[in-house]
Order: sequence, then structure tokens, then C-alpha cells
Amino acid sequence: MEAKSLFFMVLVVVAVAGKWEVKMAGAELSAAQCKKERSLAVNTCKPVVYGKLPTPECCQRVRVTHLECVCPVITPKFAALIDLNLAICLIEGCGRRVPRHYKCGGLTTP
Repeated sequence: MEAKSLFFMVLVVVAVAGKWEVKMAGAELSAAQCKKERSLAVNTCKPVVYGKLPTPECCQRVRVTHLECVCPVITPKFAALIDLNLAICLIEGCGRRVPRHYKCGGLTTP
């Protein structure tokens, strides 16, 4: 259960921050590309879940990961495992504003 919580905590950070990424015109990512992006995000930001501050690499990953790769995997069941306030603090710590009432999968920001 803790591994799932870790995985989805990082995904939430990536997902909410992904709101600000610039989409490539007409380019859609494949399932394999999305899986790779999620894996990179989890691996890059994993120390954050253990109480460490986000590294510059983690913040960069949060800024470049595509939102459409992350939100579909955040089901309501997994959203219940995530500390949304912590995720928002981490995103803002990376220099991003979190939009109010933004819906990403099973999560909605306050």
C-alpha cells in the first residue's frame, strides 16, 4: 500500500503541475511515451515522498510531464491515498501556481 501511495503522490505532483506545460501542436503521445514520462517522474521525485525537498531535476520533471499522461491514472480510489495539500505545497515550491478547482482524474484542487 505504501508503494502505491508513493507512486500516486508523485503522480499528483506531476499532474497538477502539468497544467502549465506547453502542448506540442497536433502531437499526441503514445501509451508507451506516457508510461515512460510517469516512470521518469516517479523516479526523479521519489525522495520528496520521504520528506526531502524537491530537487531541481524533480521540479523540471514536474514542469515538462504531459498532463494527459497522468490524470487518467488517478482514480478516485487512488486519489484517496494522496495528501493533496502536501502535493500543492510541493508544486508551489517548484515555482508554480496551482489553479483553484482544477480537476485531474479523481482529484480536484481546493
